[in-house]
Amino acid sequence: MHRLFREHWHYVPIETTPHPYMSFAMDDVLQEIVSTDGVPKFRAWVHHPYVILGLHDARLPHLTDGLSYLEDAGFDYIVRNSGGLGVVLDTGVLNVSLVLPKASAAQIDDGYDLMLELVRRSFPGTDIKAYEIENSYCPGSYDLSIGGRKFAGISQRRIRQGVAVQVYLCVTGSGADRAEIMRNFYHSSKKGEETKFSYPDIHPGDMASLNELLGTDLTVDAVLERMLGVIREGGVLEPLPDMDAAMRDRYHHHIERMRQRNRGIRKEKEDKK
Repeated sequence: MHRLFREHWHYVPIETTPHPYMSFAMDDVLQEIVSTDGVPKFRAWVHHPYVILGLHDARLPHLTDGLSYLEDAGFDYIVRNSGGLGVVLDTGVLNVSLVLPKASAAQIDDGYDLMLELVRRSFPGTDIKAYEIENSYCPGSYDLSIGGRKFAGISQRRIRQGVAVQVYLCVTGSGADRAEIMRNFYHSSKKGEETKFSYPDIHPGDMASLNELLGTDLTVDAVLERMLGVIREGGVLEPLPDMDAAMRDRYHHHIERMRQRNRGIRKEKEDKK
């Protein structure tokens, strides 16, 4: 077991961040906090129904048409504050962030490997591979798959002396249906035009949920308990202490930055609030 799983952790539960802006702002402020207190943080989050777009997605030539498709399909959307590509979030998708002191994950792969170990320990006896599933949505070198079908992806963001390692895990529902949403989004947003950035050619059959892959009826809460149990087995898990006034101000600053980042694609939505 990795030494970090034997340490004292702070826990931030799902209900703390009801809106995606809050989730990405929370991870940023937690990196500032962990830069000072050195205590790793475990944060869980679920948002429904959203497509979280990456910065490259915001540069698609016919983005307006793609966003209209998402709305017609019943999805809201935001652009996150980091690179990568779009992912689908709904009530069957669990997101977990491990926010660590940079000294504990000095190399980028250190953070990825820690999250990989957490997922593998949560499903002992399951052959979980980590390599790029090229025809998935948001493909990357730390895609997690079983039998060649992707159910999760890991990303990472670094601020000051902190590191936020994030994973999305498709627990319930149809992985192919989620992939079809993203395939149609890119079809509507790109319309076959040549682009400098290479967007994925998504094959829905290359993606699945854990329940589909394992033949189980797991819930998001059950998977979260498995992951928390890995830390409880060797370490200590306590609620995140209340933020002081300075950190609350920083948190709201990061929320406002998310809102401003999204103003270009969400102006009408924001103006209605």
